Amino acid sequence: MATPAQGTVLPPQTGALPPYGAPAAPQPAMPAAAYPGPPPQSPPPAAPPGAPGEERAPGAEQPHPAGAADTAHPGPATEPAAPHRPGLQKPGAPQPAPGRSAAPGPTGSQSAPLDPAAGPDAAQEGADGAFVPHPGDGGPRPASATAPYPAGPQPGGPGPGDPGPASAPGQAPARQGAWQQYDPWSTPLQGGPVAPPPGRRGRRAPLVAGAVALALLAGGVGGCIGAYVERYGGISDIKLPQSAAEEGGRKPDSVAGIAQTALPGVVTLHVRGGAEQGTGTGFVLDHQGHILTNNHVVEPAGSGGEISVTFSGGQTAKAKVVGRDGGYDLAVVQVEGVAGLRPLTLGNSDSVRVGDPVVAIGAPFDLANTVTSGIISAKQRPITAGGKKGDGSDVSYVDALQTDAPINPGNSGGPLVDAKARVIGINSAIRAADSGSGLDGGAQGGSIGLGFAIPINQAKRVAEELINTGRATHPVIGVTLEMEYAGDGARVSERSKDGKEPVLPGGPGAKAGIKAGDVISKVDGAPVHSGEELIVKIRSHRPGDTLALTLQRGGKERSVRLSLGSSSTG
Repeated sequence: MATPAQGTVLPPQTGALPPYGAPAAPQPAMPAAAYPGPPPQSPPPAAPPGAPGEERAPGAEQPHPAGAADTAHPGPATEPAAPHRPGLQKPGAPQPAPGRSAAPGPTGSQSAPLDPAAGPDAAQEGADGAFVPHPGDGGPRPASATAPYPAGPQPGGPGPGDPGPASAPGQAPARQGAWQQYDPWSTPLQGGPVAPPPGRRGRRAPLVAGAVALALLAGGVGGCIGAYVERYGGISDIKLPQSAAEEGGRKPDSVAGIAQTALPGVVTLHVRGGAEQGTGTGFVLDHQGHILTNNHVVEPAGSGGEISVTFSGGQTAKAKVVGRDGGYDLAVVQVEGVAGLRPLTLGNSDSVRVGDPVVAIGAPFDLANTVTSGIISAKQRPITAGGKKGDGSDVSYVDALQTDAPINPGNSGGPLVDAKARVIGINSAIRAADSGSGLDGGAQGGSIGLGFAIPINQAKRVAEELINTGRATHPVIGVTLEMEYAGDGARVSERSKDGKEPVLPGGPGAKAGIKAGDVISKVDGAPVHSGEELIVKIRSHRPGDTLALTLQRGGKERSVRLSLGSSSTG
């Protein structure tokens, strides 16, 4: 059956329209129309005469047999409009119109009469099935496009061959076709899932990718925030004010600058030998590996002990004794095969003034690279240390520099440097509160601000002799002193001792005119109050130096000059 093109004006019809399903009055044949719009719909199938439950309108003609084409009476150009909204029915197998039953064909299926005027479109329509409208997409589509699977009988609906619901009296039968098969509220087809509309999967992929990217971004931001809070605390945590870090070094004459310059040349010594062991300090003298320290530091090693040297950078090396002298309490050891040695510069102890700033470096109680600072408290302090042997052979006499820089056991042998990091003394002795004066290895009292160092001028001479000859020379005047004398000055003994004359014949004292019983009160104009002080004054000079001595003899004072002799120990 042809459908008029959109906008075609139909000729007016006279008389009442026949009811739905009745044959129309004969009309002149019309040429087949083109279809610019949707394809035409096929007419509803006609029910056979006498079908059960069928009602006819008065005066209606009998329909043609099913499957026969009416070539003499082609159908009207348009179907008469139903007097009411056509009923909706779930898609599936074609259902008979209300009030009529479809006559089974030769194979039991229903067929509708075809209009020859409709052309091949009508035949194609009958083959494809009814059209199912799709809301919003421009019109109905063939049912085969949306229902790829055949639908079975619906629960509660009429089965195959059962008559459908009858139309109400006075109403035209409900329309059969596309609108009857569409139900937007129906359940999915039982034959299988409906294929999703094309393009939906393509729209979902960007959304999934975006969600994953957002989750990764949120996780990364959350991790960064957590790490920041863990390291720097939360927003409400209390943060104390602090100054910014300072860039750059220190002034060379500051304690930090002095320590930075001197520390690479300072070493720590660990000595083991026999039943004794000890710890002390030393410093590098030259690139040949000679190290200067105190005699009482290396003395436990004896002749078969072991000395280990640890540099400020942590390197260690074995050392051997080159020479030592108990009278000056100095010793020189040497390491071999060590590169990158940093010798310290030697200063001049005669140029030191009281009040000059000094820095002491050592390993007190084996705490290496310890730095303390102070000033020169006094000069030419006559001190004696040692004397454990009882015969005086291990007593050292030092015309020392006094400092308040803290010096403790383990500092012995370490350098005392000035503001230019030049060595002006060797830390050797302290005055402890519980033991009087003494060197490390004696009483283990701590510093009370009374430290004593061997002047570098004296230590330099002794170190050179030890390196060159293995032994040191001592200046002497060739007399025996009465160490028990309680008066002021140093008195020459009146009796022989160990078969020796009080004044050595032909010695420096005899040549200068010194006699037994004389009291020496001054050396180069400096007062002398005891025999120890006289020895210290003499030891501060080199053999061969000339001294001016003031003597008290028979209540009279006289002055003499003498040239110092030499004695060696080793």
